[in-house]
This record gives sequence, structure tokens and C-alpha cells, in this order.
Amino acid sequence: MKNNLYFASIAGLSLEIEMRNGSNSEVRHDWSMKEVRALFDLPFNDLLFQAQTVHRANFDPNEVQVSTLLSIKTGACPEDCKYCPQSGHYNTGLAKEKLMQVEKVLEKAKQAKEKGSSRFCMGAAWKHPSEKDMPYVVEMVKGVRELGLETCMTLGMLSDDQASQLADAGLDYYNHNLDTSPDFYDKIITTRSYQDRLDTLQHVRDSGMKICSGGIIGMGEKATDRIGLLVQLANLPQQPESVPINMLVKVKGTPLENVENIDPFDFIRCIAVARILMPESHVRLSAGREEMSDEMQAMAFMAGANSIFYGECLLTTPNPEAHEDMQLFKRLGLRPEQRIEKTDDEQEASLNQAIQKEQNSHRFYDASSAQH
Repeated sequence: MKNNLYFASIAGLSLEIEMRNGSNSEVRHDWSMKEVRALFDLPFNDLLFQAQTVHRANFDPNEVQVSTLLSIKTGACPEDCKYCPQSGHYNTGLAKEKLMQVEKVLEKAKQAKEKGSSRFCMGAAWKHPSEKDMPYVVEMVKGVRELGLETCMTLGMLSDDQASQLADAGLDYYNHNLDTSPDFYDKIITTRSYQDRLDTLQHVRDSGMKICSGGIIGMGEKATDRIGLLVQLANLPQQPESVPINMLVKVKGTPLENVENIDPFDFIRCIAVARILMPESHVRLSAGREEMSDEMQAMAFMAGANSIFYGECLLTTPNPEAHEDMQLFKRLGLRPEQRIEKTDDEQEASLNQAIQKEQNSHRFYDASSAQH
């Protein structure tokens, strides 16, 4: 199949960026800062066209994966993340709560499924889970899976053993964001190193779980830091299956409460570049949607976002209500992505059916009928 070669130029440097139309775009792990800067500097319409091309080659463009996020333990976190209202270092008026009972978590999961979610994410304000809490979170994972939902957790740093326990319980995804670039990181967090985050992601991978990892845009970082974040994510040994791109929610009492708003077009550019760099990942339009217009969200979907959090609250910050999201989906002709679990026999049957269909199509060349 003929390749579409796209040329970008920045600071006198000509870069050839290869996009394969009509087939899965190549997953690369060697993106350079110069290449990604060139993507960011493309004319806006050209960037969105390339992102939409990659998106359509890998996903149904009108399906959006829908997740629900629940805070299972709120507040009093020992970390000093400057964006977070749950940090014990800041006075944000947030009441601290103990770990939720397993039964209450499962009740929330049932409600999420009834509203159309396919994945249930559980977050705890910990630097890392304690050994006394692990049996409870393991039971939560098992219970949510029994409801037929995909499972995701974010509990802070994990050891090898903790990652293995969660994997054995059947946890599908573990969320652990890189937040920003390595260069800007210590301006935001000092209680956990960048390498700590990378180590946790490796523990998750080694256990066999999928990764949900992204970052936050609009914390006062430079454009170079947005490039650095996406390069870090794309160049992981295996790219995250889910990449949440958050727009900072400014919370009174945190050090970032008065940071300058990010330009909406700059945020959409981040979505588009994430889609191009990580063609097979779900790119989640995550925190900050409460501040986005319907038009901005629609543009994000055009740029390649195909996952959202669903429900009126993301841990402790506002999110559009479920009925508002469904109204927007209806206006845009979007539909929630359905979770389909197949047995090995069903997967083999589907594969054989697809092969048979290809063999019967006109695209197969019959050498026996060739004219010489």
C-alpha cells in the first residue's frame, strides 16, 4: 500500500513523518524531541487531519470508551503534588475519608454499569498502598470483575509483590501518570521522583497488567515540557494502552490555583500529537471537561480522543453529568464502546471467518488465471 509521506519543517530542519493510510500506523518507540516539536508546529488543520487519519486506521472513529472513576479513599495524601486537592500539604477544605467498604464500592460499580460504563476505576489518595489495605482492594477488584466491568486502580507506587497481587486478582489496568516532563517534574512534585513513577510502570508491566498513564496540561509548563511528556510516554518499551490527557482543574488552596489558563487550541494539539505518537492507545479526554465547551470536546474527539470519564465527579473535582455526555454523544453521532469478551474458541472462529472473507474478496490475486 502506498505510503503518504508528510513533510514538516521547523527551525530549518526538514522532517519526513510517515503515515500509513488504510492500515495500522507503525508503533514507534524512538520519537525524538525534534520530530514531535515539528508535529506541534504544523498548521492546526494539517495536524488534525493527520491525527484523524491515524485514528481511523486503528479505531472506529465514532466509538468512545466510557469509564467511571470512584475515590475509594479520599484526602490526607502525604505527597505534595501542587495540583492536587487531596494533598495533606495544602488547605483545600477537603474532608479526609477512610478506605470505603468493599460492599459500597461494588454498589457504585453496579450503578456505573447501569449508566453505560464499561470500565470502573478506583483511586486512593496514598503514596503507596499499605499491606493491611491490600486484601480489601483485592476484593474490590474481584467483585467489580464479577459484575462484567473492566477494572482499573490508581493507588500510588507499587512494589513488585503488590503489582502481582493485583494482577492475580484480575485487575485489568493500573493508572500511574507521569504528569509532566522530566525537566518540569520537580517544579510540581518533590515527594516522589520521576524514576519512582517509571519503576511502578515497569512493575505493572512485569505483572502482566495493562497501563493507563498520561499527564496534566496547563500547570504552567512550557511547550517543550508537553513535548517531553509525550515523548516519554510514546518511547516506553510498550506504550500505555490508555493515555489520559488532563487539563488542569485549578483548586483553591493548591499552589496552582492562579496559574494562567492554557489556550484551548494548545490543549487540542496535545490530544492530536498523542494520537499520532501512540496510534493503538486509547487517548482519554480526562479531567477538565467541566470547563470545556461542547465544541472544544468535539474537536478533541476529532483530534483522536476516544475515551472519557463518565459521571459528575472525578475523585474530588467536577465532571459533566452523565446525561450531558449522552446528549453530546447524540449530537455528534458517537456511541459508547462496548466491552466484548471472547473465549479462545470464539477468537479463533472470528479469525478464521476474517481469513475466509479475505480469501473470497477481489483483493486476492489468483495466479492460476494469469495471462503470460
